[in-house]
Amino acid sequence: MSGLPAFLGITFSWLFIGAVVPFLIPKANTNRGLIQTCVVIAAFCGWMFWLIVFLAQLNPLIGPELNNHTLHIMIQQWGRRDG
Repeated sequence: MSGLPAFLGITFSWLFIGAVVPFLIPKANTNRGLIQTCVVIAAFCGWMFWLIVFLAQLNPLIGPELNNHTLHIMIQQWGRRDG
């Protein structure tokens, strides 16, 4: 199964937060520019954090370590598939 729908969905969610939400800050607020900057930076950092976790799960560097006893049980239960 492809991870493209999840990637696009989460990316567009963070893009909405970073590009649309800052314009919803009331203009009467004296710290409007600071709040907008914080929202954009938080959205970018949230997206980057999610992206790193997502990519790490696509191709993990470390797989499960199975001992011979566990492998033998798996072969008995699931059958051997050669080829």
